[in-house]
Amino acid sequence: MIKQFKNEYLEKIMEIWLITNIEAHNFIEKSYWLSNYDNVKKMIVESTIFVYEQNNEIIAFIGMNSTFIEGIFVMKKYQSLGIGKKLLDYVKDKNTDLFLNVYNKNKRAVNFYLRENFTIESENLDKNTGLTEYLMKWSK
Repeated sequence: MIKQFKNEYLEKIMEIWLITNIEAHNFIEKSYWLSNYDNVKKMIVESTIFVYEQNNEIIAFIGMNSTFIEGIFVMKKYQSLGIGKKLLDYVKDKNTDLFLNVYNKNKRAVNFYLRENFTIESENLDKNTGLTEYLMKWSK
């Protein structure tokens, strides 16, 4: 079930954010994610967050800033079960255009977004990591 963010979800969301970033981005030092934890925690409460709950446990979430997807995060044991797609479809229903950045080295995520009809609009350098990322766009 998809639900709107509540402050009581914050700690679980941050746990999912940290673990999935470290696992999905093995090309970035773990210290990068740890050093950004507190800043992201502050930004989370200012963003639009939808959580995916199963058996009274939050197992995934999507973070939005207007029409920009900040990320889709699914706990590892629940990946490849269609939960990320459900979260993405949920925000697609509410928007006519969506944008996101994804590291080009994160092939799994790039392929997921391409399957979901996103297109690569440009290739940019992430100033924080020095890594190449794609700006991707989806339109209804």
